[in-house]
Amino acid sequence: MPNVVWHRNMDSLSTLVCSEPAPHVLLISLNRPEAANALNTKMGEELGLIFQKYAADPGDIRCVLFTGTGEKAFCAGGDLKERNGMSNKAWLAQHAIFERFFFAMTEFPLPIICAVNGHAFGGGLEMVLASDFAYGVPNAKFALTETKLGIMPGGGGTQTLPRAVGPRRAKEFIFSARPFSAKEAAEWGVLNRICTPENLISECLDTAKTIAANGPLSILQAKKAIQHGLQTDLKRGQWLEIEAYNRLVFTEDRLEGVRAFNEKRPPKFKGK
Repeated sequence: MPNVVWHRNMDSLSTLVCSEPAPHVLLISLNRPEAANALNTKMGEELGLIFQKYAADPGDIRCVLFTGTGEKAFCAGGDLKERNGMSNKAWLAQHAIFERFFFAMTEFPLPIICAVNGHAFGGGLEMVLASDFAYGVPNAKFALTETKLGIMPGGGGTQTLPRAVGPRRAKEFIFSARPFSAKEAAEWGVLNRICTPENLISECLDTAKTIAANGPLSILQAKKAIQHGLQTDLKRGQWLEIEAYNRLVFTEDRLEGVRAFNEKRPPKFKGK
């Protein structure tokens, strides 16, 4: 079991468990299994806190794994028991907390790998889609169920699902609120890989360790180029890539990478 560690005065976390299962890798686990890891106000606050803090000061962390506790659900979405009877003002205030978290996750500079250990509905699916990529278990189901509740996706789902599966398919599943399977999620691009439940974390961790062994500044610039390039036309995206590339020419890591290749040894990147 990974050693559980608390970071940057976050010893008061009650809905998350954080650990470092390998050097340079942070594992964040949603930890409300009794409520199918549903997103309540406290979890929204804590997720915002941890992503904002690591964005500002990642320390030696180079890759993040994101998963849920338990075997049934990754995240069932917003906690409807907490929301029952909420005033309009309280609902909007809570959603503002969720908005800050989703923006922090979407804009997070480090790679995020989502290990989907079970069903991902509503905001849970939006967390999967806000990650850079995801692996999942065969029995997981996915849905944006908000239209069944008289609302609509509000954590980016109307933007991220069409980008993953195409607008026509996204419209079908957002309008109908029907679930789709892990097999379909993998075929359509929501999941990169399907793993057995017992191998899910280990396979995600293998990928995270591979990423963490590469140049951390290279990963940061590559993610930035991809994220911003997708928001513009091809030509401007190419210029964004060149700008990001040129920033790496003046780094110690670039010198170390070439030196290590010629000396036939693994590079020792320092993020400088």
